[in-house]
Amino acid sequence: MGLIGAPVLFASDLAVMFGVWAQGSLPAGIATVPIALWEFSLGVWLVVKGFKPSPTTAGVTTANTRPTYQNAGV
Repeated sequence: MGLIGAPVLFASDLAVMFGVWAQGSLPAGIATVPIALWEFSLGVWLVVKGFKPSPTTAGVTTANTRPTYQNAGV
């Protein structure tokens, strides 16, 4: 979706810059829909996938780690 939406948005921005249509016109608004859908879906996907624990830190718990203040005197 992003690979299609970004060139469409870029072409729309060029059309606005060269006066083919106005900035707030219907074609400019329609050109923003694919990239907006991509941005929203990416945000949702990252939130859903981001809360799973990583394998690197899965074994780290508060029971087997020293508090940070104990490292200060070393």
